Amino acid sequence: MDWAEISLRTTHAEMELIAQALLDVGAGGVVYEDPEEERRYLAQAEGREAAPPQAEEPVVVKAYLPEDEDLAARLAELREGIARLARADGFDAAACAPLVHHVSDADWENNWKAYFHTQRVGERIVIQPTWETYEAQPEDIVLRLDPESAFGTGTHPTTAMCLRALETLVRPGMRVFDVGTGSGVLAIAAAKLGACEVVAMDYARPAAAVAAKNVRENGVEDVVQTGVSDLLQGFSGQADLIAANIIADIILRLFDELADHLAPGGRLLASGIIDERLAEVEAAAAAHGLAIEQVMEDAGWAALVIRAGGNV
Repeated sequence: MDWAEISLRTTHAEMELIAQALLDVGAGGVVYEDPEEERRYLAQAEGREAAPPQAEEPVVVKAYLPEDEDLAARLAELREGIARLARADGFDAAACAPLVHHVSDADWENNWKAYFHTQRVGERIVIQPTWETYEAQPEDIVLRLDPESAFGTGTHPTTAMCLRALETLVRPGMRVFDVGTGSGVLAIAAAKLGACEVVAMDYARPAAAVAAKNVRENGVEDVVQTGVSDLLQGFSGQADLIAANIIADIILRLFDELADHLAPGGRLLASGIIDERLAEVEAAAAAHGLAIEQVMEDAGWAALVIRAGGNV
């Protein structure tokens, strides 16, 4: 299948709104190209402080949609959605008009192979692309992954923080829900860390299909069930741990659904929160009677471990 690469230039203040507009029309995930974040990473690698930006630079939000008979309608819906957001939030819709670029299936695969390599992201967890070889150490938990269109390599700060947290949160016999699973990386990690049942779902059908493929690649299909769901609507029962690596606006919506799906004393691992929205998410958690147990921050992003009421 060939793909349409959708790129939109925006600001830090609006980038989550633009990301949600892309998700609403069926994108399996989004990629942020943020010059400020790239400078921070480079400075960190070189052991120095990043110089403050002289002026705000635009962030590019990218997503991929299949080039099929629905593409024209999805692009029209995207433009209408951005126009509505612009009217409500007072930004210039024309300044972030979507640019569309054709990407062949072969180009897509080669792009991932060029930039996605085996990487250790926790004490034990190692992310290994399916096209690379890796000699595992005795204590390694290796996650073999081909993200395709789902944007879940495990190496972005939002996902890496989740994986490191899962190493301490997952206990044998746990039931885990993964909301907005993307490539399935968090669900696979939970299964390999000892969870007895994992339900992993995504709003986008292409992402759910990629997750199912990666679950089979890792041999955890007896533990991990994949499917399509809008937040927790397609999940049944309660989980000891819910992972949600999405964006702040969706996490705020998720709080309303936790009472029916998070066991007493259970924990929500919420990530994908830009630093500027952290206080808002913390306040909303408190308003829902939830307790913040841990705050993790990396490269302008935050992740939270949030506890429900009741016994552990």
